[in-house]
Amino acid sequence: MNKFDLETLPLQIPKLLRIKIFADGADKAAMVARVGDSWLSGFTTNPTLMKKSGITDYEKFARDVLTVIKDKPISFEVFSDELDEMAEQARTIASWGSNVFVKIPITNTRGQSTSTIVQQLSAEGVSLNITAITTLEQVQTVAPLLSPKASAIVSVFAGRIADSGREPVPIMKKCVAYLADYPHVELLWASPRELLNLVQAEEIGCHIITMTEDLLKKMPLLGGDLNQVSLDTVKMFFNDAQAVGYKINKVETVSS
Repeated sequence: MNKFDLETLPLQIPKLLRIKIFADGADKAAMVARVGDSWLSGFTTNPTLMKKSGITDYEKFARDVLTVIKDKPISFEVFSDELDEMAEQARTIASWGSNVFVKIPITNTRGQSTSTIVQQLSAEGVSLNITAITTLEQVQTVAPLLSPKASAIVSVFAGRIADSGREPVPIMKKCVAYLADYPHVELLWASPRELLNLVQAEEIGCHIITMTEDLLKKMPLLGGDLNQVSLDTVKMFFNDAQAVGYKINKVETVSS
């Protein structure tokens, strides 16, 4: 566990953290703009993010991005629901670049485990990112299947665990402890909702966290003075009211 003092943590120095930060998104311009950030360790995306960004040609987008992102890991996800076809998609996606990780969901939409193809692909040397995980039991199922000869990530969706009303930190701690016996497998804290999640992931020894562009833009706030945060909030409310021109008519008092 890597404890640090937020009160003294210098602003805008995420390189002080042990945890790797991956940018999560499918906006090519934003991804390209982040390539030069030395403290950013990699990239992830998924079909939902691509759809949100208006991408209609999956392969063209991926290959375009890979002409710029050459030296940092980047994850692209399969989208078939049939295991055999999923495996073939994975092999094709992996062929696009040596820095490519292929995201395989822990099950298909019918709840059928992908364990068989995960084990097969990993044994073939395909770098995998097992995604959509929400339980320790799922981590315990998939980790032993991942070959030490291939890089591997398991993505536990801590944000979605929190959305269910459960505290994700205890589950993530157990995942960290379990994966200590699998040094070739990295634990990724997926779907964070706030910068606090970065602090939590760092403190429990999580290897990677994904952050959307909105969260990455908040990085300068890390360790900020709370009195200044209060003042900035007051200024925001005041400036926005002024910009719109809000007015409240004075109530006329009627003398008796």
